[in-house]
Order: sequence, then C-alpha cells, then structure tokens
Amino acid sequence: MARISLTPPDTLLNRIGAWYSRRTYGKVLDPGLAAGHNARVLLTYVRAERGAAKWNRLDPGLKHLAVMAVSARINCSWCLDFGHWEADSLGLPMEKISKVPGWRDHQDAFTELELLVLDYAEAMTETEPRVTDELAAALIERLGEAAFVELTAMVGLENYRSRVNSAFGLTSQGFSDACGVPSGVPSRT
Repeated sequence: MARISLTPPDTLLNRIGAWYSRRTYGKVLDPGLAAGHNARVLLTYVRAERGAAKWNRLDPGLKHLAVMAVSARINCSWCLDFGHWEADSLGLPMEKISKVPGWRDHQDAFTELELLVLDYAEAMTETEPRVTDELAAALIERLGEAAFVELTAMVGLENYRSRVNSAFGLTSQGFSDACGVPSGVPSRT
C-alpha cells in the first residue's frame, strides 16, 4: 500500500498530467500521482523524463536491460511491472526480460555485452558503488564514450525512479499483465 496519498490536489497541472498519462499508458501512473503533491518536483521529474527519452546513443535494448537491473536490485515492484510493459512495447523478448532479476543464474540467456551492462547497472546501484576501472573500460571499448555516458546517466535516472517509488510504497499497477509475464514480478506488500 502506498505511503503517500495517490489523490493529489486537483490542479490544472495534475489534470493535464492525468490526461497525458491515460492517453500514453492507458492509465494514470502512480508515480505521477504521488509527485503531484508538489508541482515543482513533478515538473522537474517530467522534464528529466522527456529529456532522457530523446537520448539515442545507446541501443534501446541495452538501455532497458540496465533499467530493469536497477529496478530488480532495488526491488521496486512498480518499476519492474512497468519495465515489463515497456520491454513488450519495445519488442524485446519477454523470456529474456523476465530473467533480468536473476540474471546471474541465467547468464546463458544474455550476450557478453548484455552481461557487462547488467553488471555495471548493479555495480552503480550498490549503496557504495562498486564500479571498477576494468568494467568501465570494457564497456567504453564496446559501446564508445557517448553511449557509455548515456548508460551511466540512465542507470542514475533509474536509481532515482526506483528509490523514490520504493520509498513511496508504490507497487505493481498491472502493466506486466498486459504482456503475459509469468508471475515473476515481485510484489511489495
């Protein structure tokens, strides 16, 4: 159960946000409702998301694997649920995406580069980051510096999302149901 009311003040900004969310995602997103209690925070968050959506130097599949690894490491059920829906929208294989939370036990499902990305996302997410020079160098060699910067920023953004959503107590909104994900999406109760 959410730790914050998901009924923000009835302002023009929140009505526009709810309309956009329903139009884009089919429902109003709980993180938007929670942030809707503070207009400046909501606007800053929306600007950051819209800006990040334009980043294009990193392969979208790799970017999504990094996002899912962060969500799984933090155990944000809302982010994992939405991430499965996003992966389905991107045409990524659900069988692979569903293995991200336990990727170390399913390494044969991922390429060498994907394993590096997953490891990097987790390393950045640790409370004391454990990114090594060798891991960063291996990714820069394979991705190039521009894509590495984007990967790093994306992992940082997902850390923000997952930690905020988790702290708010947000749980699955049923997005993964629409893409036939097996009951592997953890629910926080």
